[in-house]
Amino acid sequence: MRAKFHVLLGCLLAIVLVRMALASDPTDAPVPLTHVHAHNDYEHKHPLFDAMACGICSVEADINLVDGQLLVAHSRSAVKPGVTLQSLYLDPMRKLITQNGGRLYRNGPPAWLLIDFKSRPDSTYPVLRKILQQYADILTTWDHGKMHQGAVTAILTGDHPSEDVVGAEEVRFAAIDGKLDALDRNPPAALVPWMSSQWSLSFKWRGRGAMPDAERRKLRQIVDKSHQQGRLVRFWGAPDNATTWTELQDAAVDLINTDDLQGVKKFLSSRPYPDSSTPPHN
Repeated sequence: MRAKFHVLLGCLLAIVLVRMALASDPTDAPVPLTHVHAHNDYEHKHPLFDAMACGICSVEADINLVDGQLLVAHSRSAVKPGVTLQSLYLDPMRKLITQNGGRLYRNGPPAWLLIDFKSRPDSTYPVLRKILQQYADILTTWDHGKMHQGAVTAILTGDHPSEDVVGAEEVRFAAIDGKLDALDRNPPAALVPWMSSQWSLSFKWRGRGAMPDAERRKLRQIVDKSHQQGRLVRFWGAPDNATTWTELQDAAVDLINTDDLQGVKKFLSSRPYPDSSTPPHN
Protein backbone atom coordinates (compact mmCIF):
# COMPACT_ATOMS: atom_id res chain seq x y z
CA MET A 1 0.00 0.00 0.00
CA ARG A 2 2.83 2.39 0.88
CA ALA A 3 4.54 1.69 -2.46
CA LYS A 4 1.34 2.45 -4.36
CA PHE A 5 0.90 5.69 -2.39
CA HIS A 6 4.42 6.87 -3.25
CA VAL A 7 3.90 6.01 -6.94
CA LEU A 8 0.64 7.99 -6.98
CA LEU A 9 2.18 10.93 -5.13
CA GLY A 10 5.16 11.00 -7.48
CA CYS A 11 2.89 10.96 -10.52
CA LEU A 12 0.72 13.76 -9.14
CA LEU A 13 3.73 15.94 -8.40
CA ALA A 14 5.16 15.27 -11.84
CA ILE A 15 1.83 16.10 -13.50
CA VAL A 16 1.78 19.43 -11.68
CA LEU A 17 5.31 20.23 -12.89
CA VAL A 18 4.54 19.33 -16.50
CA ARG A 19 1.24 21.20 -16.48
CA MET A 20 3.07 24.28 -15.25
CA ALA A 21 5.53 23.92 -18.11
CA LEU A 22 2.96 23.11 -20.78
CA ALA A 23 -0.06 25.15 -19.82
CA SER A 24 1.17 28.40 -18.29
CA ASP A 25 2.81 30.67 -20.82
CA PRO A 26 2.88 28.94 -24.26
CA THR A 27 6.23 30.58 -24.95
CA ASP A 28 7.66 28.66 -21.99
CA ALA A 29 6.36 25.28 -23.17
CA PRO A 30 9.01 22.85 -24.42
CA VAL A 31 9.41 22.48 -28.16
CA PRO A 32 8.26 18.95 -29.13
CA LEU A 33 11.28 16.88 -30.17
CA THR A 34 9.94 14.37 -32.66
CA HIS A 35 13.37 12.86 -33.36
CA VAL A 36 14.26 11.74 -29.83
CA HIS A 37 13.45 8.47 -28.09
CA ALA A 38 13.78 8.28 -24.31
CA HIS A 39 15.46 4.89 -23.86
CA ASN A 40 14.45 3.05 -20.64
CA ASP A 41 12.45 6.14 -19.74
CA TYR A 42 11.11 4.55 -16.54
CA GLU A 43 14.59 4.72 -14.98
CA HIS A 44 14.46 8.52 -14.78
CA LYS A 45 13.37 10.19 -11.54
CA HIS A 46 10.00 11.14 -13.02
CA PRO A 47 9.15 8.64 -15.79
CA LEU A 48 7.36 10.23 -18.77
CA PHE A 49 7.41 13.69 -17.17
CA ASP A 50 11.16 14.26 -17.27
CA ALA A 51 11.02 13.39 -20.98
CA MET A 52 8.03 15.66 -21.53
CA ALA A 53 9.74 18.53 -19.74
CA CYS A 54 12.35 18.28 -22.52
CA GLY A 55 9.69 18.01 -25.25
CA ILE A 56 10.51 14.38 -26.10
CA CYS A 57 7.75 12.62 -28.07
CA SER A 58 8.81 8.97 -27.73
CA VAL A 59 9.26 7.04 -24.48
CA GLU A 60 10.03 3.43 -23.62
CA ALA A 61 8.52 1.18 -20.96
CA ASP A 62 9.72 -2.38 -20.20
CA ILE A 63 6.93 -4.67 -19.02
CA ASN A 64 6.95 -7.82 -16.87
CA LEU A 65 3.83 -9.91 -16.34
CA VAL A 66 3.55 -10.57 -12.60
CA ASP A 67 0.36 -11.96 -11.04
CA GLY A 68 -1.74 -10.66 -13.91
CA GLN A 69 -0.27 -7.15 -13.82
CA LEU A 70 2.13 -5.50 -16.25
CA LEU A 71 4.82 -4.08 -13.96
CA VAL A 72 7.35 -1.66 -15.45
CA ALA A 73 11.01 -2.51 -14.79
CA HIS A 74 14.05 -3.69 -16.70
CA SER A 75 13.80 -7.18 -15.21
CA ARG A 76 11.52 -9.36 -13.12
CA SER A 77 13.78 -8.92 -10.09
CA ALA A 78 13.44 -5.13 -10.23
CA VAL A 79 9.64 -4.81 -10.26
CA LYS A 80 7.79 -2.90 -7.55
CA PRO A 81 4.13 -3.26 -6.52
CA GLY A 82 1.87 -0.70 -8.13
CA VAL A 83 4.40 0.46 -10.73
CA THR A 84 2.29 -0.64 -13.69
CA LEU A 85 2.09 0.36 -17.33
CA GLN A 86 -1.20 2.09 -16.54
CA SER A 87 -0.03 4.06 -13.49
CA LEU A 88 3.30 5.12 -14.95
CA TYR A 89 2.26 5.86 -18.56
CA LEU A 90 -1.25 5.22 -19.82
CA ASP A 91 -3.19 6.98 -17.06
CA PRO A 92 -1.08 10.17 -16.96
CA MET A 93 -0.98 10.22 -20.76
CA ARG A 94 -4.76 10.07 -20.92
CA LYS A 95 -5.06 12.84 -18.34
CA LEU A 96 -2.68 15.12 -20.22
CA ILE A 97 -4.23 14.34 -23.60
CA THR A 98 -7.66 15.24 -22.25
CA GLN A 99 -6.34 18.49 -20.81
CA ASN A 100 -4.40 19.36 -23.97
CA GLY A 101 -7.20 19.02 -26.49
CA GLY A 102 -6.38 15.57 -27.83
CA ARG A 103 -2.58 15.67 -27.92
CA LEU A 104 0.09 14.84 -25.38
CA TYR A 105 1.51 18.33 -26.06
CA ARG A 106 -1.08 21.00 -26.75
CA ASN A 107 -1.17 21.52 -30.54
CA GLY A 108 1.74 19.08 -30.72
CA PRO A 109 2.50 16.04 -32.89
CA PRO A 110 1.45 12.45 -32.18
CA ALA A 111 3.66 10.64 -29.67
CA TRP A 112 5.07 7.13 -29.39
CA LEU A 113 5.02 4.59 -26.53
CA LEU A 114 7.53 1.79 -27.09
CA ILE A 115 6.57 -1.27 -25.01
CA ASP A 116 9.45 -3.69 -24.46
CA PHE A 117 8.46 -7.26 -23.54
CA LYS A 118 10.57 -8.70 -20.70
CA SER A 119 8.29 -11.68 -20.09
CA ARG A 120 6.95 -14.37 -22.41
CA PRO A 121 4.89 -12.92 -25.26
CA ASP A 122 2.37 -15.77 -25.30
CA SER A 123 1.25 -14.94 -21.76
CA THR A 124 2.07 -11.22 -21.71
CA TYR A 125 0.48 -10.04 -24.95
CA PRO A 126 -3.13 -11.10 -24.19
CA VAL A 127 -2.96 -9.08 -20.97
CA LEU A 128 -1.38 -6.11 -22.73
CA ARG A 129 -3.92 -6.17 -25.55
CA LYS A 130 -6.84 -6.03 -23.09
CA ILE A 131 -5.21 -3.09 -21.33
CA LEU A 132 -4.51 -1.20 -24.56
CA GLN A 133 -8.10 -1.74 -25.64
CA GLN A 134 -9.19 0.18 -22.55
CA TYR A 135 -7.14 3.15 -23.77
CA ALA A 136 -8.31 3.06 -27.38
CA ASP A 137 -9.57 6.63 -26.98
CA ILE A 138 -5.96 7.91 -26.90
CA LEU A 139 -4.20 5.27 -29.01
CA THR A 140 -3.69 4.80 -32.72
CA THR A 141 -5.82 1.84 -33.80
CA TRP A 142 -6.20 -0.25 -36.93
CA ASP A 143 -9.67 -1.53 -37.85
CA HIS A 144 -9.70 -4.07 -40.70
CA GLY A 145 -6.60 -2.44 -42.13
CA LYS A 146 -7.77 1.16 -41.76
CA MET A 147 -5.62 3.28 -39.50
CA HIS A 148 -7.15 5.75 -37.04
CA GLN A 149 -4.46 8.10 -35.79
CA GLY A 150 -4.46 8.64 -32.05
CA ALA A 151 -2.51 10.90 -29.75
CA VAL A 152 -0.13 8.03 -28.94
CA THR A 153 0.98 5.08 -31.06
CA ALA A 154 2.01 1.94 -29.16
CA ILE A 155 4.96 0.00 -30.62
CA LEU A 156 5.83 -3.53 -29.44
CA THR A 157 9.51 -4.38 -29.11
CA GLY A 158 11.80 -6.85 -27.36
CA ASP A 159 10.38 -10.39 -27.08
CA HIS A 160 7.13 -9.27 -28.70
CA PRO A 161 4.54 -11.51 -30.39
CA SER A 162 5.13 -12.38 -34.02
CA GLU A 163 4.01 -10.36 -37.01
CA ASP A 164 1.62 -13.19 -37.86
CA VAL A 165 -0.10 -12.97 -34.46
CA VAL A 166 -0.44 -9.19 -34.37
CA GLY A 167 -1.10 -8.79 -38.08
CA ALA A 168 -3.97 -11.29 -38.00
CA GLU A 169 -6.03 -9.14 -35.64
CA GLU A 170 -9.02 -7.48 -37.28
CA VAL A 171 -8.76 -4.66 -34.76
CA ARG A 172 -5.38 -3.93 -33.22
CA PHE A 173 -4.03 -1.38 -30.81
CA ALA A 174 -0.29 -1.56 -31.48
CA ALA A 175 2.31 -1.97 -34.20
CA ILE A 176 5.66 -3.79 -34.16
CA ASP A 177 9.28 -2.68 -33.96
CA GLY A 178 11.17 -4.70 -36.57
CA LYS A 179 14.80 -5.79 -36.79
CA LEU A 180 17.03 -4.92 -39.71
CA ASP A 181 16.71 -8.34 -41.32
CA ALA A 182 13.02 -7.56 -41.87
CA LEU A 183 14.06 -5.07 -44.54
CA ASP A 184 14.68 -8.02 -46.85
CA ARG A 185 11.16 -9.36 -46.19
CA ASN A 186 9.50 -5.93 -46.44
CA PRO A 187 6.47 -6.52 -44.18
CA PRO A 188 3.65 -3.94 -44.35
CA ALA A 189 4.82 -0.61 -42.95
CA ALA A 190 1.48 -0.19 -41.19
CA LEU A 191 2.32 -3.30 -39.16
CA VAL A 192 6.08 -2.68 -38.79
CA PRO A 193 6.55 1.12 -38.93
CA TRP A 194 9.81 1.09 -36.96
CA MET A 195 13.13 -0.57 -37.71
CA SER A 196 15.46 -0.86 -34.69
CA SER A 197 18.83 -2.47 -34.22
CA GLN A 198 21.67 -2.70 -31.73
CA TRP A 199 24.40 -0.33 -32.90
CA SER A 200 27.27 -2.75 -32.29
CA LEU A 201 25.75 -5.36 -34.62
CA SER A 202 26.33 -3.06 -37.59
CA PHE A 203 29.09 -0.66 -36.58
CA LYS A 204 32.47 -0.75 -34.84
CA TRP A 205 32.75 3.02 -34.42
CA ARG A 206 32.23 4.06 -30.78
CA GLY A 207 31.68 7.78 -31.10
CA ARG A 208 35.28 8.93 -30.74
CA GLY A 209 37.12 10.61 -33.60
CA ALA A 210 35.78 10.61 -37.13
CA MET A 211 33.31 7.95 -38.19
CA PRO A 212 34.94 5.75 -40.87
CA ASP A 213 33.65 6.54 -44.35
CA ALA A 214 32.66 2.92 -44.98
CA GLU A 215 30.52 2.83 -41.83
CA ARG A 216 29.00 6.21 -42.65
CA ARG A 217 27.97 4.88 -46.07
CA LYS A 218 26.56 1.75 -44.47
CA LEU A 219 24.50 3.85 -42.05
CA ARG A 220 23.03 5.86 -44.91
CA GLN A 221 22.24 2.70 -46.89
CA ILE A 222 20.27 1.28 -43.94
CA VAL A 223 18.37 4.53 -43.47
CA ASP A 224 17.63 4.89 -47.18
CA LYS A 225 16.30 1.34 -47.46
CA SER A 226 14.12 1.79 -44.39
CA HIS A 227 12.73 5.08 -45.66
CA GLN A 228 12.02 3.57 -49.09
CA GLN A 229 9.81 1.07 -47.27
CA GLY A 230 8.14 3.80 -45.20
CA ARG A 231 9.77 2.94 -41.85
CA LEU A 232 11.46 4.92 -39.12
CA VAL A 233 14.99 3.98 -38.04
CA ARG A 234 16.38 3.76 -34.49
CA PHE A 235 19.66 2.36 -33.16
CA TRP A 236 19.94 1.39 -29.52
CA GLY A 237 23.21 1.08 -27.70
CA ALA A 238 24.87 3.74 -29.88
CA PRO A 239 27.38 6.06 -28.21
CA ASP A 240 25.29 8.64 -26.37
CA ASN A 241 27.20 11.80 -27.22
CA ALA A 242 27.04 14.83 -29.51
CA THR A 243 29.51 13.37 -32.01
CA THR A 244 27.26 10.37 -32.59
CA TRP A 245 24.06 12.42 -32.55
CA THR A 246 25.56 14.54 -35.33
CA GLU A 247 26.24 11.46 -37.47
CA LEU A 248 22.74 10.11 -36.83
CA GLN A 249 21.17 13.42 -37.73
CA ASP A 250 23.27 13.84 -40.87
CA ALA A 251 22.26 10.34 -41.98
CA ALA A 252 18.55 11.19 -41.39
CA VAL A 253 18.14 8.56 -38.65
CA ASP A 254 14.62 9.28 -37.44
CA LEU A 255 15.00 8.72 -33.71
CA ILE A 256 18.03 9.46 -31.54
CA ASN A 257 17.94 6.81 -28.83
CA THR A 258 19.19 8.41 -25.62
CA ASP A 259 19.43 8.30 -21.83
CA ASP A 260 20.74 11.89 -21.75
CA LEU A 261 17.50 13.82 -22.08
CA GLN A 262 18.88 17.24 -21.23
CA GLY A 263 21.97 16.68 -23.37
CA VAL A 264 19.94 15.88 -26.50
CA LYS A 265 17.59 18.78 -25.83
CA LYS A 266 20.55 21.17 -25.65
CA PHE A 267 22.12 19.61 -28.77
CA LEU A 268 18.95 19.94 -30.85
CA SER A 269 18.30 23.50 -29.66
CA SER A 270 21.40 24.57 -31.59
CA ARG A 271 21.22 21.92 -34.32
CA PRO A 272 17.56 21.07 -35.03
CA TYR A 273 16.40 18.51 -37.56
CA PRO A 274 14.99 20.04 -40.76
CA ASP A 275 11.21 20.51 -40.52
CA SER A 276 10.77 18.33 -43.60
CA SER A 277 12.23 15.31 -41.78
CA THR A 278 9.53 14.99 -39.11
CA PRO A 279 8.93 11.26 -38.60
CA PRO A 280 5.61 10.11 -40.10
CA HIS A 281 2.98 7.96 -38.40
CA ASN A 282 2.00 5.19 -40.80
